[in-house]
Amino acid sequence: MTYSPSLGSTMTNTRMRTPQHLSPFSGMCAVCASNCTGLCEIGLSALRGSEAIYPYMTNINQFGSEKNYPLDFSHFNINGRVFGAQGCEEDAFLATFPKADISYSFGLENQVPLKAPFILPAMAKLNWQDYYRGAALAGVVVVIGEDVIAKDPQLVLEEGRVVSSPLIEKMLGEFRRYDRGYGDIILQGNYDDECYGVLDYAITKLGVRSVELKFGQGSKGIQGMGRVESLADAQRHHKMGYVVYPDPSDPQVIQNYEKGMGQIFEKIGKLPMWNEKILVDRVAELKALGAQRVCFKVGPYDPQDLLDILKIASKAGVDLVTFDGAGGGSGNSPTKMMNEWGMPTVYMEGALVEILQAMKEKGYALPQVAVAGGFVMEDQVYKGLALGAPYIQLIGIGRGAMSAAMSSKVMAEHIEENKIPKNYEKYGSTVEDIFCGYRELRLSYGEETSSISAGAVGVYSYLNRVATGLKQLMALNRKFALHYITREDIVPLTALAAEVSGLASFNDKTKKALESL
Repeated sequence: MTYSPSLGSTMTNTRMRTPQHLSPFSGMCAVCASNCTGLCEIGLSALRGSEAIYPYMTNINQFGSEKNYPLDFSHFNINGRVFGAQGCEEDAFLATFPKADISYSFGLENQVPLKAPFILPAMAKLNWQDYYRGAALAGVVVVIGEDVIAKDPQLVLEEGRVVSSPLIEKMLGEFRRYDRGYGDIILQGNYDDECYGVLDYAITKLGVRSVELKFGQGSKGIQGMGRVESLADAQRHHKMGYVVYPDPSDPQVIQNYEKGMGQIFEKIGKLPMWNEKILVDRVAELKALGAQRVCFKVGPYDPQDLLDILKIASKAGVDLVTFDGAGGGSGNSPTKMMNEWGMPTVYMEGALVEILQAMKEKGYALPQVAVAGGFVMEDQVYKGLALGAPYIQLIGIGRGAMSAAMSSKVMAEHIEENKIPKNYEKYGSTVEDIFCGYRELRLSYGEETSSISAGAVGVYSYLNRVATGLKQLMALNRKFALHYITREDIVPLTALAAEVSGLASFNDKTKKALESL
């Protein structure tokens, strides 16, 4: 069998001529007909060249891996228990799931309380406004994505350093407007952002207290690339200091462009050239500027790199390291890279637990650790917390939260136009009738609640659903606080899941139980 998708995908707006009859090894149709117009990725590549590497219409879509990995969280089931209660009195009136404590504190020395162990990973596109607002309403951590200044038409640079970015200021404001003391908004910086002093500016001029250094584009080990259609834009980016290929200042390139010749310009992100000393010094510098929490964002690299990053984080006093596993999503990563590189989340989390355990035994101070990569619903969150216990206590929920933001915004527009889908008419006829979150939020926001956008309420309600489901699964295992969750709370269903996780199967547990007879 093949784990990889075929050469037809909604990500690239391509399809197979004979989807039921494929050649699994290549991903092509078994019969490639001479009269085919080229519906698949080969046909698209024949028309558009390297442009076909990237997903379709990245300005209005987000994307997720289509690869059917041999191991994911569906290979585990959640355990259950019928006796006792941990973190709560053994009283049937008190030991009830709404009282399960899923609060968490973000940060090592300067802690911020969270209402749930969720972090909404970096976004700076699509409906980012409601993504940030919803995080504030839910009282969780959210991250502003990389390279914001390249999107800011009012950006001001002096001697190559940022002195004003109204767009970053606006993004921060979306969260701060609804901040009630829970959660935080982190500003992320990639290698290019570091060249322009983005984090320095945000800390000293905008009062940002949490920042994140990003290892590669999309936390992935490639260079970010964006096509630049006009010579003027290419020259603007080049003047700012970005890598642009071909060089838009080259007279021959300019002449070719004016004649309609040559390659389309590409703005290419720089590969980070960091080492331990650079990172340790930079973390110290950011904290000296006023950052209370400094974080790392890392992709599913080679295990040696994961270990080295955690060692650096330990030495530097990094507050949080988020590891993003293969199988999740991206805003603008090459489709083949999304499908074919890196450690899938379950493998990665298993490796991280081994690394963190070994570091603890050797006396290393550990940062807080979060994992992301395909987490959407409460069962996945619980399994992720259990597999990573006791070292991983935050789960990244990116695509799911953005999906809630986008769909809620569209739904509100339909309601205002009196175009309510039939299956939602039973909930009412107004936005506040249909979105139940408004009623709940009035307790905290009073009259201001009516002015909260439906997209933000949608993110809040979605996260509330996941949080409530998480509490139910905790109560199922008689655990009423996060720190009681252990690796024994999930059970592998397959030999591969047992091998990778090192956990006992149901058969193993049965044999152990019989020993007590």
